[in-house]
Amino acid sequence: MKEQQNRFLRHAPLSGAEFHKRADIWGMLRLDPALFTLLAIAISIGLIALYSASGADAAMTLKQASSFFIGLIVLLVFARIPPNTYAYISPWFYGFGVLLLIGVALFGEVRMGAQRWLTIPGVTSVQPSEFLKLAMPMMTAWYLSQKAQPMKLKDIAVCLMLILLPAGLVAEQPDLGTSILVFASGFFVLFLAGLPWRLMGYMAGAFAAIAPFAWHFLHDYQRRRILTLFDPESDPLGNGWNIIQSKTAIGSGGLFGKGWMDGSQSHLHFLPEGHTDFIIAAYSEEFGYIGVLVLIGLYLAILVRAFQIATQAQTAYARLLAGAITLSFFVYVFVNAGMVSGILPVVGVPLPFISYGGTAIITLMSGFGVLMSIQAHRKLMG
Repeated sequence: MKEQQNRFLRHAPLSGAEFHKRADIWGMLRLDPALFTLLAIAISIGLIALYSASGADAAMTLKQASSFFIGLIVLLVFARIPPNTYAYISPWFYGFGVLLLIGVALFGEVRMGAQRWLTIPGVTSVQPSEFLKLAMPMMTAWYLSQKAQPMKLKDIAVCLMLILLPAGLVAEQPDLGTSILVFASGFFVLFLAGLPWRLMGYMAGAFAAIAPFAWHFLHDYQRRRILTLFDPESDPLGNGWNIIQSKTAIGSGGLFGKGWMDGSQSHLHFLPEGHTDFIIAAYSEEFGYIGVLVLIGLYLAILVRAFQIATQAQTAYARLLAGAITLSFFVYVFVNAGMVSGILPVVGVPLPFISYGGTAIITLMSGFGVLMSIQAHRKLMG
C-alpha cells in the first residue's frame, strides 16, 4: 500500500504552492517560458545540424555551443534590464556603433577582400556591424516614441537619415547582407509607427528609378551574384556552383531525407559553406521536406510568441522595438531560405540558430533578451 501511495504521489499534479514556486523561477529570471522553450529547441536542432554539416567536427560544434552559452548569459542579463533603461541608452548605443563603423572604415582589418573587423589589441577582433542590428531599431524606436502621431515628414526624413548612415557604412565594407538587415531593422520601426502606404509606394518607385544607376556602384562580385540568380546554369562551375549544388542537396532529400550524417552533398564537399550560409540545404538533404516543415513551424511559433509580446507591450518605445526585432528575425529566415533556394541573390545572411557563427548568435540572443525584458517588466508593471 505504501508503494502504491508513493507511485501515486510521484504522478500527482503539482500543488498550488509548487506551481507558484516554479512560476516564480521564471519570474525571477525575467524569462518568458514559452519563448525560452522554443529558443532552446531551436538551439538543440542547430547543434545537431551543425555537427553533421561540419563533417562531425566536434571542435566546431563545441565552439558553437560555447557561443550559445555566452549568448544565453547575455540573454539573461538583457532580460533583467528594464525597457526604460534601453530607451535611455539608445542614442548612446547607436552613436557608439556608428563611431565603431567609422573606425572600421579608417583602421579596419581586411579579411578575404572585406574590411569588416576592428581589432582590439591584446583582446580580440569584433564586427561592429553586428551591434547595429540591435542599436538601429533601438535608436529609431526611441526617436519616434517621443514624436506625436501621425508622423510628420520631418520625422520620417530624420529617421531615414539615421537608418541610411550606418547601412551605407556597412555596405561600403562591403557587406551587403548585413547592410540590408541593418536597414530593415530601422525601416520596420518606421513601418510599425505608421509610415503611410502612399509614401512607401513613392519610396519604392524612387528605388526602382535609381536601381539602374546604383548598378554601376556595385562591386563586380555583387553584380555576378545578381546575374547568377536569373541564370545559374550560365556559369555552372563558377558563380552558379553554389546555387546549383544547394538546389541539388534540397531536392535529393526527398520527403523524409537521407538521415542524419548521411548527406552526400555536404559530406563530399560539393555544397560550399554547408555549415554557414547554406546549412539549410545540408539540413534539407538529411531531414527532407518533413524536417524543413518542422523547422519552419518552429520559426513560425517563435514569431507568433514574439509578436504577442510586442502587441502586449505597455509603452510606444517597447512596442516599436519588440515589433522591429520580431520582423527582423523574420527577414533573417526569409533571406537565408530565399538565397539557398535560388529566389534571392546570395548575400551572406546566416540562418538563425542553425548557421555557424559566434557574433551573430550573441547578437540574436541579445535581441531575444530585450523581448524577454519587455514581457517580464510588462507583468511587473501590470
